[in-house]
Amino acid sequence: MGASRGIALVTGAARGIGQATAFALAEAGYDVVVNDLAADTLGETVEGVAARGQRAEAVAADIADVDGHAAFLDAVCAPFGVPTTLVNNAGVSVKTRGDMLDVTPESFDRLITINLRGPFFLTQALARRMLAVADERPRVIVTVSSANAFAVSPDRAEYCIAKTGLAMMTKLFAVRLAEAGILAFEIRPGVIRTDMTRVATARYDALYAAGFTPQNRWGQPEEVARAATMLATGALPFSTGEAIHVDGGLHIARL
Repeated sequence: MGASRGIALVTGAARGIGQATAFALAEAGYDVVVNDLAADTLGETVEGVAARGQRAEAVAADIADVDGHAAFLDAVCAPFGVPTTLVNNAGVSVKTRGDMLDVTPESFDRLITINLRGPFFLTQALARRMLAVADERPRVIVTVSSANAFAVSPDRAEYCIAKTGLAMMTKLFAVRLAEAGILAFEIRPGVIRTDMTRVATARYDALYAAGFTPQNRWGQPEEVARAATMLATGALPFSTGEAIHVDGGLHIARL
């Protein structure tokens, strides 16, 4: 195994953007703790990190279970120490897209609990541990939100609201932790080809056929992972609280 450039915790790492980020961080020299709901879904990710020359540990947990965060972080810190990087990636989409006038309290609460409440309190808990130890390596919190932090999708309003909350969460942690040298960034992926977007493949294919974005194609998980890794390495030492768009130019207003 290679020397460790840092220790990363990546949530939602069984597949898609989370798995690609774990692999990219390993290639950059990070030992990686990978998380998802069930340990048996993480085998491929653990093997991929090891194949890239770094140590890996799988810790299963539901990020939405705030009461379980202390035990979860105990398990995360046990093998390699307190992470220098947190990648908040775990999240879900709406179960059913539809008219926002039909959104139920159950659907709203589910999205807020998993996509916003869980990451906020996990970041809070890990930040406390990061502040309690000295580490000269770059320390960075990366939160994967969405283009829906600024672009409305009325057929999944609760998802948009949760992602917008993550944008403010990033700025808040950036200000709170700046004095300790801990940076916080948000990544806003556009349309990335993952399991989450598979259900809307035909819709997005049609949009791209009509010239949806300046870089008019689907994004790949590896492209989001590249941005997360760049941030984790401390490549932007005099920046914090920023949103990095990985969306092919979707965020650019056009007339």
